[in-house]
This record gives sequence, structure tokens and C-alpha cells, in this order.
Amino acid sequence: MTTAERGAPGSHRTATRFFAEPVRDYVLQRLGQPISVLQAGCLAPLRELALDELAEGGFDVSVTAVDSDHPLALRVLRDTQSAYDDVITGDLRTVPIPQRAYDVVYCALLRERVKHVELVLDRLTSALKPGGLLLVRTADRYTAAGLLDRMLPGPVRKAVWSRFRPGIPGPFPAVYEKPVSEDGIASYALMRGLVIAARGNEVSRPGKPAGLSSSVRVTCAAISWLSGGHFGDGHDELLYVIRKPLDQFARVV
Repeated sequence: MTTAERGAPGSHRTATRFFAEPVRDYVLQRLGQPISVLQAGCLAPLRELALDELAEGGFDVSVTAVDSDHPLALRVLRDTQSAYDDVITGDLRTVPIPQRAYDVVYCALLRERVKHVELVLDRLTSALKPGGLLLVRTADRYTAAGLLDRMLPGPVRKAVWSRFRPGIPGPFPAVYEKPVSEDGIASYALMRGLVIAARGNEVSRPGKPAGLSSSVRVTCAAISWLSGGHFGDGHDELLYVIRKPLDQFARVV
């Protein structure tokens, strides 16, 4: 099991309870049963699931990581693979992933950097057991930060990444297909008969280095103003707790 935090190993960012509480509730409903987690995305801040607390409480939790065979992802997973029970890499549209095998699929910081995002998410959803949880953390295409990430020249993106995430391979591609948005996620859940149990958002940009963080904040505010609020600056990441129902006729609430 890994407790790697988003952005940089050893980060002291406080784990949110947004994902931890539904995961704990799910585990408590299955006392005595082993729990399997699929982490989709090598930079996922797995600490926010609070799996360490469950392990300390005597629960049997295993974690498998899956990501593309992009060189950057392979470098991250090579450095952290000893922390996982298993690692799967390859084309996310075709790489073999066990079906209905995982209690929790945690897809974080992945959707914004892959193509054919709905097809990839279909495969991850298929890996969930009926009644399982799909946890999503993703950048939002229709935010100032998302637009800035797409518009920055490659060398500038690389410089910003290295300042915000020293020692972490990157930056990853900035793809941001249209489904990478609030409306896109709601539509996907509705069409697949999934239940959105909770939703939220965050401003996640690092606060250090202070000068760069301030510059990004000012730039995002300017983008929001110039776009008439179409690309907002109230958040840069979306958070969802989505349940794969036992009842195929369930609908989004």
C-alpha cells in the first residue's frame, strides 16, 4: 500500500475526508472481507483515502496501480512500484484490467491528460464490483487554470511544473477533452446508470514558491475576467464520489 501524496513525495498536505469517509463507510459494511483498490493515475494523492487508518484498524486492503505506458508515468511507477501490491501499465484503452474485481477505483489526475477519456473511464468502471465506489479527482476544462495549462508553451509548462513539483517527472500532456468538466461527468454518470453520491471542488495550486503561486493566481483571475467568467477561477479541480449500483435501473441523484 502506498501513502504517496499528490505533487511530491513526503508532502504534508492534510488529507481531505471527502473521499476517506465514503471509503470507510464502504469498508465497514463489509467487515471481514478484503478490500481491493485500483489507483488509476500514477500521481493520485492516495493519502486522501486514509487507507493507512484502515490498515492500522486491522482491515485487509490491497492497492493496484494502473496507468498508461507514457514514459513519464513509467518513471513515476518505477520509483514507487514497491509500495503497490501490483502495477499495470499499457494503453489504457486495451490493457488487461480484471473486470468486477475492485471495491474502489480511484481515478485522480488522469482524465485531463488522456485521449478517449470516456472509453478509458468505461474500462475503469467495468473493473468495479457492483456496489463499488468510483472516486474521481480531475482538473476542469472550463476553468481559468485548465485553459492556462492548455495554452502555456511547452518550455514554460515544464518550468512551472519543476518549480511546483520538484523531483517529480512531468509535465504530463494537457489534453482536456470536453467530458473533463462538471457537465461531462454528470452526463457520463447518467448515461452509464451510475449514482453521483457526492460532488465538490477545490483550488489545489501549491502555495509555494510564493512568487510563482501569486503570478498564477493573478493570471487565472485575469483569464476569468477577460472570458466573462466562462473560464472561472473559483476552483481548478473537481471531486466526485460515484457509486456503481447493484440495481441497473438506478439513476443519478
